[in-house]
Amino acid sequence: MPQVTFLPHAEHCPEGMVVEAEVGKSILELAHDHHIEIESACGGVCACTTCHCIIRKGFNTLEEADELEEDFLDRAWGLEAHSRLACQAKVGTEDLTVEIPKYSLNHAAEAPH
Repeated sequence: MPQVTFLPHAEHCPEGMVVEAEVGKSILELAHDHHIEIESACGGVCACTTCHCIIRKGFNTLEEADELEEDFLDRAWGLEAHSRLACQAKVGTEDLTVEIPKYSLNHAAEAPH
């Protein structure tokens, strides 16, 4: 099973975390399963940018983003070359390292799941 390393984030994962990942599960689902409350204002259906994350290791092992995801990523705060929406990036067979950006463009943050 691949491992996903979530880098430390002051609010969502202060100590960072390494978790075993099921192939095919989205990074967002995996994070929420382990109580890492990455924002997802749209509920994880690729309709916003609040789950924007940066893949620091393993980016090239992910399936390519589709046009809709790319359109939303263009609006994300702190966009980088290895940015993805956590709701759309599915774990493959290789390990990943994920950084949750300091800010998101969520104008109405919801309570944790």
